Amino acid sequence: MERGESRVLDSVSIDIQRQEVLGIVGESGSGKSMFASALLDAIVNPGQLSGSITYHPSADEAVDLLNVSTEELKQLRWEEISMVFQGAMSSFNPTMQIRGHFEETLKAHDYDVDGGLERAHELLSDLYLEPERILDSYPHELSGGMRQRALIALSLVLEPRVLVMDEPTAALDLLMQQSIINLLSELKEKHDLTLVFITHDLPLVAELCDRVAVLYAFDFVEVGPTEDLIDGAGHPYTRALLNATPNLNAPPDEMRPIEGSAPDPVAVPDGCSYHPRCDLATEECIEQSLPYYDMGDGHAVACHHREQAVDEIPLSHLETNDASKAVTESTLKTTAQTSSGDANVDNESEPVISVDDVSIHFEEETGVFDLFKDPQTVHAVDGVSFDIEENDVIALVGESGCGKTTLGKSVIGLQRPTEGNIRYRGQDIWDAKDRKGEIEIPFKQIRRSLQIIHQDPGSSLNPNKKVISSLSLPLKKYRPDLSREERQNHIYGMLETVGMSPPDDYAGRYPHQLSGGETQRVALVRALLMNPHVILADEAISALDVSLRVDMMDLFLDLQDTFNTSYVFISHDLSNARYLAEMAGGRIAVMYLGQIVEIGPPEQIIHNPQHPYTKALRWATPDLNSDGDSDLPLRSVDIPDPVNPPSGCRFHTRCPEARETCKTDSPELIGEGNGEAHQAACYRVDESHEYWDGEPISEAEDAPEMNS
Repeated sequence: MERGESRVLDSVSIDIQRQEVLGIVGESGSGKSMFASALLDAIVNPGQLSGSITYHPSADEAVDLLNVSTEELKQLRWEEISMVFQGAMSSFNPTMQIRGHFEETLKAHDYDVDGGLERAHELLSDLYLEPERILDSYPHELSGGMRQRALIALSLVLEPRVLVMDEPTAALDLLMQQSIINLLSELKEKHDLTLVFITHDLPLVAELCDRVAVLYAFDFVEVGPTEDLIDGAGHPYTRALLNATPNLNAPPDEMRPIEGSAPDPVAVPDGCSYHPRCDLATEECIEQSLPYYDMGDGHAVACHHREQAVDEIPLSHLETNDASKAVTESTLKTTAQTSSGDANVDNESEPVISVDDVSIHFEEETGVFDLFKDPQTVHAVDGVSFDIEENDVIALVGESGCGKTTLGKSVIGLQRPTEGNIRYRGQDIWDAKDRKGEIEIPFKQIRRSLQIIHQDPGSSLNPNKKVISSLSLPLKKYRPDLSREERQNHIYGMLETVGMSPPDDYAGRYPHQLSGGETQRVALVRALLMNPHVILADEAISALDVSLRVDMMDLFLDLQDTFNTSYVFISHDLSNARYLAEMAGGRIAVMYLGQIVEIGPPEQIIHNPQHPYTKALRWATPDLNSDGDSDLPLRSVDIPDPVNPPSGCRFHTRCPEARETCKTDSPELIGEGNGEAHQAACYRVDESHEYWDGEPISEAEDAPEMNS
């Protein structure tokens, strides 16, 4: 390439055993997706694939994938080795129904279409989908989870023996992610599959995979049985990756980001490629190439100091012993005893933001053929109330479509509520916007004090402007008194504050010249330039590597101490929400179909959840110390349509604990154990409620319609 030869896979060697699940993990840019493409000889230009890839259809057969004809390769793909790509939406033709994709695939491989569609029905049913409904839908008419499951069914319709999956659950909610992991285990047994599961999420491989291979700097640094590697990793990088993974059982203050960054594929260091980031590195790590050392039972590691690494780099997820459990129990008692007031931070001063009984409804857009139909109303948010104090953190968690982002945007004045009020330091935001009544705080000041960091910061930065130009714009608008030199110095100082040094180098770059973590830091600087009192961080770390998430959240916390900023942190990952909220002394609010169903201190939410939906999210959160519990705590996988939310408790159609009263009555948030800092909207919290005298709802009764 222009900068030189870029080795994005560098002399990689590995065997994949028949009918095993092999997990491939590593940071972004480590070569995971390239490895997946190589398995199907699908490297695109200008990539050049060399070496050998041998496929064994049976014990006495061998096929060299790099030395077969185009027609033979076409037959091998999908029929023998199939692949599920990361983005299900981009894998489907948006103008073709799902049925058409199945028919096209079957015809291209000369399969019986009718027989193939029968198999498609079976696969879709196995994946908890209604076959006819799915087959007659266009891709955009399905939720993300439905599209991903339809893609898995499509990849299996030709009965392949090997299924390669590249980040198949990366964009999915916890519950859907966990459901698909469980389904993959069942499909593997039912169809005798060999699975190659590629992810950057270590807890996922802990639950699914038989073996794990860790990629770093374009080669495998450690391979071994999952349990051996998770609990006894020998490579310093693997141990650092495990310690950088937010998980619900490890103490948050023992989670550590990995210092430094992965090497450039054009300039990979000699010797051990990890040595610039490794505290254990010695001269031999720099000068010598590394062989694989046998650690027993098929566990191999490329590290001279593997035994020293085990002794000197303790694994935080193994610290969940009796002592730490005792600490957790003590913490639960303390938070329960000190709970007072309402479900907000105990602070006598006026809240920064007050959200009072806010509802937000949208009318769905109608198409050309819907001119004579009444528009349907989406109930995005319904009757939500809470306060945000000084230096506060409230983490909103829940599935996609539950209203997290809509509520978050309303908090910072970007979305007008249909009903209810939102006040900034006592001033109604929308009265100030409309100049209605007596205005104590002008809207311009409110707008400056409430900022946002978008989920994809790269798309929120102008690709044609350098970083310094993008950061200068808000200063020019809100600080016209600053000279050009003063603006520049202020921006350089902020870039250094967030760890982007030398600042003049980063300021002169375009967005495409930044990594994901660097782009996120620029977005954070842009928000902080306004000295805001509240920042909405909308899935601000979901696109980052596991190794970078703790680092970014630590930066949020450091800047909170410096600038006295409060955060509304939106995430579908309970581990991330727990880390940030607990380290900041904040709260977690669990949302379901537009309503907050539980709110309270992180330790209470995680270790003493009261609402069945919170318990389901807790169950669905991947855990490095998985106990193998795979019983789905839901009556239905898919979330109901927000256009027509269920009556009574909105969760009753999926709740395994639902009783007759849940179908008709909507519970309010009440304090668990008479405490009020931890509240849940569930009748089970009240031991004297008539709920306990009612009949449980049967499994087949009151099944929700699928979301579309």
